[in-house]
Amino acid sequence: MKRRKFITIAGVGTIAVGGLTYFLNDSYQNQKYKERIIDTWRHSSKLNGSNKALMVELVRYATLAANSHNTQPWHFKIGNKKITISPDFTRRCSAVDPDDHHLYASLGCAAENVVHAARAFGLEANVSIHNDLEEVIQIDFEPTSSNQSDLFLAIPKRQCTRAPYDSTKASPQQLKALETIAQDTGISSQIFTDKTDLETILEFVVAGNTDQMRDEAFVRELKDWLRFNPYSAMKHGDGLYTATSGNPTFPGFVGGLFFDLAFKEKTENDKYRDQIRSSAGVIAFVSEQDDIDHWIKAGRCYQRFALQATALGLKHSFVNQAVEVPKVRAQLANYLNIGNRRTDLLIRFGHGAELPKSLRRPVSEVII
Repeated sequence: MKRRKFITIAGVGTIAVGGLTYFLNDSYQNQKYKERIIDTWRHSSKLNGSNKALMVELVRYATLAANSHNTQPWHFKIGNKKITISPDFTRRCSAVDPDDHHLYASLGCAAENVVHAARAFGLEANVSIHNDLEEVIQIDFEPTSSNQSDLFLAIPKRQCTRAPYDSTKASPQQLKALETIAQDTGISSQIFTDKTDLETILEFVVAGNTDQMRDEAFVRELKDWLRFNPYSAMKHGDGLYTATSGNPTFPGFVGGLFFDLAFKEKTENDKYRDQIRSSAGVIAFVSEQDDIDHWIKAGRCYQRFALQATALGLKHSFVNQAVEVPKVRAQLANYLNIGNRRTDLLIRFGHGAELPKSLRRPVSEVII
């Protein structure tokens, strides 16, 4: 056999064997990932009755809350009938979230999960915010009657579904329930379902997305938090696993290359056009004051909204590009007629299919 022909055949054989090896390994890793998901997104098994075990379980429920880029930027400390939450600034996203707004909103999401989980175990959770302390959120518990509310039952089912929906409208009853639960002292919300409003809001989202995609630091940061295959997702226990947004999986060395080739401005903008146009509506959360206290409250309001939407059979996902770019956020604020108040979060909702869920790090890694 000629040397050149032998080298060609050998090269093709190596690629084929490598591809088969990846396929078999990926199938195995996918199965392991599904097992990890089942163990992560579940309600509690029977506890041993100790106060510490219950506090640890409440922390586990807290970690199932929504958080920016699935960075899980939190630390928890367990005390006697008390849990405190502090920010983990090693997990901050300086490009997309330079003032740590989303980070603190994520802490509020975690605290809200604790409130509903605690009631299911016969505890009333009293949340206080101390934005001048490292342990910015303190949750104290006192006995109450046990209540497994619809919001508690929805905790393991909630997810951000980053895919087109089926364009079905939400019922008036659903919209009323969402509007009622998505507000608090200092936090208001606006729901939009009219096609003209949605098209206008869509253009703000596209403008923000365009600005971000032209920012090399933003693109680099996003890529750092992407997990292109189940092995990488399980290894890190955090980040944005591509399958959770309906995208394909790749070996690690191919995933980065594929991202560089496929992550294009027009493609991403078209994706968000499809997503918002197929949604039943969009909700905006607005703070009376632009400070940590209100950012945390906005996170709590969003988490209640997310759990209520889930309980009603609705999907949702963030379209925060319009509030992450300051100049676009100001234009959106003018459209919302909110003056100098801050639009904290922007979320679309509707009816859609289930997608794979993201993982969480072990509770032992977030308790200090």
